[in-house]
Amino acid sequence: MAAGPDDERMKQLEARIGAARKGREPDKPHQEEHYSKAQMGWRMVTELVAGLGIGFGIGYGMDALFGTIPLFLVLFTLLGFAAGVRVMMRTAREVQAGRPAAAQEDTPDAGK
Repeated sequence: MAAGPDDERMKQLEARIGAARKGREPDKPHQEEHYSKAQMGWRMVTELVAGLGIGFGIGYGMDALFGTIPLFLVLFTLLGFAAGVRVMMRTAREVQAGRPAAAQEDTPDAGK
């Protein structure tokens, strides 16, 4: 099938549409930075609460299994809190460095 004038017109139309779309896209939304910082804040809160919840659940389960209430409950809740704070601190370093989480986890000093 030979390329006719319609194919050439379609290519020109696609190029014009692409140029028009580029011209209409905003560079950066006005409140994008605000929302990203709010999202980071919620992420940090969620990490802390998740650490506490997981520690509480493991501790309560072990206490129920062994009948030692509240020994493991207290121990694992404190360990969950420590893990949540550690993850929060890693996120805070990530925000200060301006790097995404995936890029920072690949570095050798990410766990420090």
